[in-house]
Amino acid sequence: MHEDEKFYKGKHWKSLRESILKRDGYMCQYCKRFGKRVQADHVHHVLPREFFPEYRYTPWNLISLCNTCHEAMHYRKDRTLTDTGKELVKIVARKNFIDLNKIIGGSVKEN
Repeated sequence: MHEDEKFYKGKHWKSLRESILKRDGYMCQYCKRFGKRVQADHVHHVLPREFFPEYRYTPWNLISLCNTCHEAMHYRKDRTLTDTGKELVKIVARKNFIDLNKIIGGSVKEN
């Protein structure tokens, strides 16, 4: 079984995913920023778990998103963050006192 499959099929992730969706009222939190009410389909790792495995189960690093917003956060082919994904990283990093220079090799920096 591939590492991603193993992670996402695990009991710990499934339980945490459900608690994050519940915490967020099963609504896309990115759409909510713009006054829209859209049902969430995904729980997204803001700081990607590939780069930050220490935050893979950390609730402040997880956000409920609709499919459209989730697709807008990172490129599927190479899993790198889009500009939208980087902006969300900045918001979450500031809120949780994470040094932006340490994030993804410094690729998500303040302008």
